[in-house]
Amino acid sequence: MTFDAVSGNVNQMAYDIRTVNTIRNRFKPAPRPTIWRDTPQKDWDNWIWQQQKRVKNMEQLEKVIQVDDDERKAFSQSHEMFNMGITPYYAALMDPNDPNCPIRQQAVPKLGELNILADDMEDPLGEERDMPVPGITHRYPDRVLFYTTHNCAMYCRHCTRKRKVADPDSATSARQLEEGLAYIEQHKEIRDVVISGGDALSNSDDRVEYVLSRLRAMEHIEVFRIGTRNLVTLPQRITESFANMLRKYQPVFIHTHFNHPTECTQEAFDACARLADAGCPINNQMVLLKGINDDAMVVKQLNHLLLMMRVRPYYIFQCDMSQGISHFRTPVEKGLEIIEKLRGWTSGMAVPHFVIDAPGGGGKIPLLPNYLVRRDGKKWVLRNYKNKEYTYIEP
Repeated sequence: MTFDAVSGNVNQMAYDIRTVNTIRNRFKPAPRPTIWRDTPQKDWDNWIWQQQKRVKNMEQLEKVIQVDDDERKAFSQSHEMFNMGITPYYAALMDPNDPNCPIRQQAVPKLGELNILADDMEDPLGEERDMPVPGITHRYPDRVLFYTTHNCAMYCRHCTRKRKVADPDSATSARQLEEGLAYIEQHKEIRDVVISGGDALSNSDDRVEYVLSRLRAMEHIEVFRIGTRNLVTLPQRITESFANMLRKYQPVFIHTHFNHPTECTQEAFDACARLADAGCPINNQMVLLKGINDDAMVVKQLNHLLLMMRVRPYYIFQCDMSQGISHFRTPVEKGLEIIEKLRGWTSGMAVPHFVIDAPGGGGKIPLLPNYLVRRDGKKWVLRNYKNKEYTYIEP
């Protein structure tokens, strides 16, 4: 903070910039792999270039990492069912020599994808069942999911919507978009719209603004949420002009999906800063994934980094019963264990809700460790995070 001796005013702007840079410097930029070492910075920072240069085949992948035999076999047998697509930026975060790298596991096909269990579901959350018109899932009384595109910047291997994502046959036409908007306009009980996909930010700026402007013109719509993983896989998508556009349609909430501390880069920090500065609250919805983040210390580190990025750790999702992702699923007890090791041992802001999105469309069901020891009439005996007992007496 600086002081102007003439005016006697504190220069808050100088203070803010130094404070932000002090935090920002704790985050490292993504390393540039050799294959893109000579790419001009203006291209690397361009989200359109990043999408055009996605790693989609084995020949490209072998220029980025040391592909092992299992990955090669998994790709050959899975790519027709679910495409591979990795932005150069996200590929830069992968360990080229470690097949168990938590970033690599989320991006590169694994043999586990070929194992379809009898209990696996094509539509595990029953989204199609609750779809009154194409592209709208209306399950809860006052809110809807609005499906606006089949595209994502990257095709995450643990995706719960493999039935749609990357499938051109599920593309959202202009007519479907209008039918969805008409449904929302007709149903006055709807106050909250989740704009999703695919990834909602795979749409162009113009298309995103068209949807936002139409929704904001409806008096019964109070808030909308944009579902995107671009903050993680393509932070270049969050340009200054895009963030400034969002200012016109506030309140706009952003729901994103960081799964591991390695994803918290300087580029991701900057993308989140643009959105936060534009007035957008950002919530993170981590998916609990075996071998990636099924460790309380990893989750704590992730959540502390997210808070510095002005992102609220909001949910830990138990991995869905979607086809071909059972190798990512952990026991439910693992999620409860992580919450137990977070609550009380770090600030409440860093402790998300652990939920199971009930198979078949039952909605999100929260789970907590049991802190109630016993009840005797009006006496409640509770335990704290250190397992010490305390008695609360009702009046």
